[in-house]
Amino acid sequence: MTDMASCVTEMALMMACWKANEFSDSACAKEITTFFECAAKAEAKKKETTPEESSGTLDSQQVNKFLGRYPKSTHHY
Repeated sequence: MTDMASCVTEMALMMACWKANEFSDSACAKEITTFFECAAKAEAKKKETTPEESSGTLDSQQVNKFLGRYPKSTHHY
């Protein structure tokens, strides 16, 4: 199964187009193509992950790399 969370925007645009165009695939061909391209890229990226990444077990270097992808939060709860 693809990581659809990475394609939520594309899916929403496709569904909005369908709704606006009485669910016509031909009228929404661009949006459909964009969504399926995104899903294919997400699937390919998922296949590139190492077994450690997919199992949820990460070493300290992997954790630091992952956390480095996100800016530090200034919110305190």
